[in-house]
This record gives sequence, C-alpha cells and structure tokens, in this order.
Amino acid sequence: MAQAAARIDGEAIFATLRSEILSGVHQPGTPMREISLAERFGVSRTPVREALSRLQQERLLERVARGLQVPQVEPAQVIQIYDMRILLEEEAAGQAARARQFTDLMRLEALLERDRQLQAPDDRTRITTNLEFHAAVWKCAHNPILTDLLERLSTHLVHAPRSTLSVDQRWDAALDEHAALISAIDSHDVDGARAIARAHMETARSIRLQLLRERALEQPLPPYSR
Repeated sequence: MAQAAARIDGEAIFATLRSEILSGVHQPGTPMREISLAERFGVSRTPVREALSRLQQERLLERVARGLQVPQVEPAQVIQIYDMRILLEEEAAGQAARARQFTDLMRLEALLERDRQLQAPDDRTRITTNLEFHAAVWKCAHNPILTDLLERLSTHLVHAPRSTLSVDQRWDAALDEHAALISAIDSHDVDGARAIARAHMETARSIRLQLLRERALEQPLPPYSR
C-alpha cells in the first residue's frame, strides 16, 4: 500500500523557507509573496501566512512597502554580527573543551569526515554543513543559554552574495581548522580551543569584509544630477 504524501503545514513551510534563507538560496531583497508560495507548496494562503509571520518574528524577513522580503543587511550590521560571533564562538569552544562528552566528540568527528568526503560542494551545501558543525560544537558546551544566543545570532547572517567558504581554498582550510578544534576539545585544551575558534571566525570576518568591498565596487554609481 502506497504511503500518503507528507502533510505540508505552516511548520513545514517555515522550516523550508528558514533553511533556504539561512543558506543563501534567497538573496537579500527577494520578495516573499503569499500567493506564489501557496502555489509552490500546494496549500492555501493560511499556512503560508503563518510561516511568513514566524520568519518575520525571527527577523529573517522584513516588511517593506511591497510586502515582505529577505532583509537587506547593511555592511556595518554584518561586521557587528561577526564581532559578536567571534566572542561567543570563542566562549563556546572553551566551554566545550571543559564539558565535552564522548558522544559529543563522535558527532564532531562524524561531521568532519562527512565534509571531507564531499566532492566540490556547492555554496549552499558548504553553508549548511558548516552551520551543522558549529551547532555541534555549541552543543558540546552543554550550556543552553549560550547555544540559544548563538542560534539567534546565526539568523542575522545573510550569506550574500556568496559564502566565505567558497572563496579560493577557504573550504579546505576551514575543514583543517575544524579538525584542530576537535583535537583541542578532545584534549580538554581550553585555551587552545578558544584560540582556534577565534582565529577561525576572524578569518571569516576578514573574507566577508573583502566580499562586501567587491560587491560595493560592482554596484552602479547614482546618476550625476545638477
């Protein structure tokens, strides 16, 4: 007997769109319209409206004159987000080195091995797998307050025009840094874990700054007016 198709409700639509926004599928300024989304998911506008409302509450959508859209994040905000991520990721790594359990290490090692085996992953895959690894590090700290703060902060990052992990050889270098972080956490090396996490995020911040500069150069100048 054939299985019934999975029911698509507001929760499922919310989860799908949230994942797509966080992984950069929808670029800043992309409109989110009830009618087109209802057609896409094959549902009425009610569950779509519910999902969009939740995304707006998480600040993954913003209201503009034409409706809802993926937020346009200013460069200054992006840098502020990275500055906070550096502080919190460093603290999470240090706490993970103190509190980690054997099952935590197994999870981190499995994620790293999975990522090592990926063959030329696309931008979205790199973003998604990287977020999963970092979330696993946060979990190692066994500090739900710290995890909550990092999860909330991660929703403010819009990966546009592309992920820092897709610049030059950054993907391979980042995986090596992940491996070093696992080793420090395994050895209960608190200072080492903190230093690796800080350097890892500072590199991401530096690359993001360069991407923002390049994007600014690509944007057309406003027409001269007398």
